[in-house]
Amino acid sequence: MLEDVFREEWGRVLASLVGFLGDFDRAEEAAQEAFAAAVRHWPVAGTPDKPGAWLVTTARNRAIDRIRRERTRAEKIHLLAIQEPTMDPFDDTAIKDERLELIFTCCHPALPLEGQVALTLRALGGLETAEIARAFLVSEETMKRRLTRAKAKIKATGIRFAVPDAHRLPDRLDAVLAVLYLIYNEGYRGRVDLAAEAIRLGRVLAGLMPGEPEAYGLLALMTIHHARRRARFSGERDEDLVLLDDQDRSLWDLRQIDEGQAVLDMALAMGGRGAYVVQAAIASLQARRRVDWPQVARLYGRLFELTGSPVVELNHAVAIAQSGRPADALRIVDGLGLDGYLYYHSTRADLLRRLGRPAEARAAYRRALGLATSTPERRFLSGRLEQL
Repeated sequence: MLEDVFREEWGRVLASLVGFLGDFDRAEEAAQEAFAAAVRHWPVAGTPDKPGAWLVTTARNRAIDRIRRERTRAEKIHLLAIQEPTMDPFDDTAIKDERLELIFTCCHPALPLEGQVALTLRALGGLETAEIARAFLVSEETMKRRLTRAKAKIKATGIRFAVPDAHRLPDRLDAVLAVLYLIYNEGYRGRVDLAAEAIRLGRVLAGLMPGEPEAYGLLALMTIHHARRRARFSGERDEDLVLLDDQDRSLWDLRQIDEGQAVLDMALAMGGRGAYVVQAAIASLQARRRVDWPQVARLYGRLFELTGSPVVELNHAVAIAQSGRPADALRIVDGLGLDGYLYYHSTRADLLRRLGRPAEARAAYRRALGLATSTPERRFLSGRLEQL
């Protein structure tokens, strides 16, 4: 129960404290002390009716006590005049939810992308430094330095703890959505399921920004994709990659697909036509029993118009091939400058195989195999080579 409360309340408590103190490190110290106090007191006294309010109040009290003990910190003296919060029960709606400000602070464009990702997972997700490090396959010390640099940059550059002004919001929201999607795409490594964590954070963002269709589009996209996670790999150690057409649909989470579709419908009802909404619509079509590949191809064409991404155009070509036009697809692929991209070569190999050009297909599969970094990718490509 305590772990569930921690996961649910950490971001809210920390956001309140960062807004109150204006300092990430002090806010984390106070939040940690409050959760430690909960571990000691709740099993004895019982869980409060409003655990979030209890934690925020306790954390603020601890922070004020710490500031009083460190009177040499002149910039914090003004806090001493604040009336000390009491531990009496009160309506937790009186505590402003400042998580939206925290999200935009963590994803500020002045921070390097790796710092944005690490700080978002630490501050909003409550993940330990070691957990984030394991998920991204770096040392704990490396991840600690990333977090330290990000916090120092916020302090040194005076990044405001605030939602951007209206005229800056679209660009800044795009950065936030990109960070969440990057976290999602890191996937399922280690003990921490980053894909599930990204969805949880996506729900928080959508709830805090109910008028932004792209926030709902990203949430729908991640939710629908995540519903197929159990079918994406097979074998005793889940080391065999399974393509969409070959997946066991009985392993798909239909409830989660329905949930994602409902979120997509909300985004479309808001007039959403942005990149994440279009991607969610593609994912929705691919989750149907009979995939309308011509419609998927049209949506990928629209997505390419929005993004100009050659990777999107590669997926557009795949959808065209699935529609029964592999020769047209190959002409598109051959015009893309993606020589260092694994999926460019694997896609090209598959198209050559379909068109009865086995020697060229083998060469393309070998090139893809040379770029593969994961065991499932290498096993899949090696299997395709053996079949030729």
